[in-house]
Amino acid sequence: MYGLVNIAIKNMVQEGYGDKTWDAIRQKAGVDIENFVSLQNYPDEITYNLVDAGTAVLGLPADKILFAFGEFWVLDTAQKAYGDLMSSSGNDLPDFLENLNDLHVRVSLIMPDFQPPRFECSNQSKNGLDLHYFSERPGLAPFVKGLLSGLGKLFECDISIDQIASKDNASEDHDIFRITWSQTSGWRPTPTHS
Repeated sequence: MYGLVNIAIKNMVQEGYGDKTWDAIRQKAGVDIENFVSLQNYPDEITYNLVDAGTAVLGLPADKILFAFGEFWVLDTAQKAYGDLMSSSGNDLPDFLENLNDLHVRVSLIMPDFQPPRFECSNQSKNGLDLHYFSERPGLAPFVKGLLSGLGKLFECDISIDQIASKDNASEDHDIFRITWSQTSGWRPTPTHS
């Protein structure tokens, strides 16, 4: 994963728990890197080790940490790093979800080694859809739920997210999330100019 992901984990922990907690997590994970480089590719193992260490240090299950990280990614990191790309990806939540693959294609232009997941929408209605999540990386469904929750907050709509299929089940090859909302609002992230 790119360093930007590990930097975001570091920022989330430092903002929520302080520098000493981040240092404890990093040490428990066996990560001797003090400062990650945003556009440098790091082994996925580092990120997974940081999450595992977070469960021990914070006393929280991995799914709660990943969910919180998903929300943090949308509400903080993604807007800072990809604000302009996000603002051009949809005027409301369903439109944005439909354009997730296009957003990832554009991110790939910036990060050539990026290995994005793939998304498909089905069973669309006025108040919901099923989002199919395909990824080679295991165990990230709680992170995706956090991303979706964060998007609901950004689009200022009350959403419900239920996982109706899991790749953890041997009969499934991907995760499916049923997303429903009571209303959608036209939201756009603040564009960044750096």
